[in-house]
Amino acid sequence: MAFVKKIPFFTEEFHHHAVILRTLITFANRSLQSIFSHALPCPDNSSRTNIAVSSVNRLAMLRMTVSSGLQDKTPHTPAGDNRLEPALSTVIDKDASSCEQTRSKKKFQASRSALHDIHQGFKLWRLGTLLGWLDLKLQFRGSSVGPMWVTLSTLIMIGSMGLVYARLFHMNLQTYLPYLSISIILWRTGISDMLQNACTCFITAGSSVRAMRLPWTVQILRMLMRTTLSFGLTVIVPIGVYIWFGIVPGITALLVLPALFLWALNAFSCCMILGPLCARYRDVPPIISSAIQIAFYVTPVIWNASQLGARSRWLLLNPFYSLLEIVRGPLTGDLPSRSVWICAALISLTLWCIGFVTFARSRSRLAFWV
Repeated sequence: MAFVKKIPFFTEEFHHHAVILRTLITFANRSLQSIFSHALPCPDNSSRTNIAVSSVNRLAMLRMTVSSGLQDKTPHTPAGDNRLEPALSTVIDKDASSCEQTRSKKKFQASRSALHDIHQGFKLWRLGTLLGWLDLKLQFRGSSVGPMWVTLSTLIMIGSMGLVYARLFHMNLQTYLPYLSISIILWRTGISDMLQNACTCFITAGSSVRAMRLPWTVQILRMLMRTTLSFGLTVIVPIGVYIWFGIVPGITALLVLPALFLWALNAFSCCMILGPLCARYRDVPPIISSAIQIAFYVTPVIWNASQLGARSRWLLLNPFYSLLEIVRGPLTGDLPSRSVWICAALISLTLWCIGFVTFARSRSRLAFWV
């Protein structure tokens, strides 16, 4: 018996180390179960980054447990015997650094996948154009006039609003009606309809998403084409108003081309922001609709910015004013100032940054939201 007590295998110190080894095996088993349980996407849309955070937290708890266990004073274990502490510290630091590297690698892969989706989507621009045209055609299926109802309803609205508000604001109808027609068309089709369609660009495409595998950018191009066709049908009204009053915009109207290109970029970025957001949270589209109605009255659409006098400089705080003015100004003969162009460019840059980040982070989960 004395010989057996001298064998290290039966000592109390080895038993203490065996407890530590069992704790390590239990931790590794739980970590593997957590990783495999999150390997496949699940309907509750849980974030995969929580795996790394939970692993780091478990490692920290294990380190505290082992440190406290090693510091226990037993008859066969000297006080302060921390021989396993450096090894455990190295393992924990390596695991934490690997978690951070995995997280950064996933972000890089998400950004790369988003760029690849955009690239593949623009290769299929013909498909997006055809789908947008079919959406507009099916919207007026069975109607004898067809999509021309968009033009007729716009003509009736602008004619009635021009007669009423010209009397209310004591303005000449010959100068007010062209301004109102341009403003209403740009606001209704270029801003209001575009934002509302951006909210539902992925939701309305749920059947096609489940039927075939396509880049998400195709759905964005589909919405942009549908909005562009509606804009082409409604722009007939201000053209007719300009011809009726004999107004020629002049050479300054060419500035509309870069402004419309900027609008197209902004529409694409709004789809990347509002599309995933509204697919995940279905209460956002009504909120957007209410906000658009409020913005309509605080933006110079039916009223002129010159009516505010010196206080018109505060309109630069309204993002819709800058975007509206860079298109409307050249058509009405008022060149936009440099500050208006700078504000519009900054707004576009901000929208693109937010849109790309949102699209990259939510792209892998969009199929479960629609």
